Amino acid sequence: MIIAVDFDGTIVEHQYPAIGKTKLFAFETLKALQKKNHSLILWTFRSGKFLDEAVEFCKKNGVEFYAANKNYPEEVFDPSVSRKVNAEVFIDDRNLGGFPGWSRIWELLENEAEYMKLVEAQNQKSNAPKSLFDKLFGR
Repeated sequence: MIIAVDFDGTIVEHQYPAIGKTKLFAFETLKALQKKNHSLILWTFRSGKFLDEAVEFCKKNGVEFYAANKNYPEEVFDPSVSRKVNAEVFIDDRNLGGFPGWSRIWELLENEAEYMKLVEAQNQKSNAPKSLFDKLFGR
């Protein structure tokens, strides 16, 4: 999967423009997701010097992102185009319901592969859930 991850309030406590204290299990979870071959994109409000600082902070903690505020590393920023990245999952402290914590994020994403196998096996049934959202909210 392509997973977009926010920085302030998600990987670290919100102290922008400073870098806050690392959230519990943030880097352990991100490294584990990378080991499972997920592509991680840093998706943050930060730009310029502040973005560079966040990228370097993550690198020092063992996580190198596929891209930062881009869909791919070579993408050139164009202010006439939306900055929204193309990802299957967005991990952000401003999600509906707030940030559930990295342990819960891991639990949800770890079970996603198993869940998708179940969905594929039952895809003939019209009432089969189609997404992680459906699974979480019982639709």
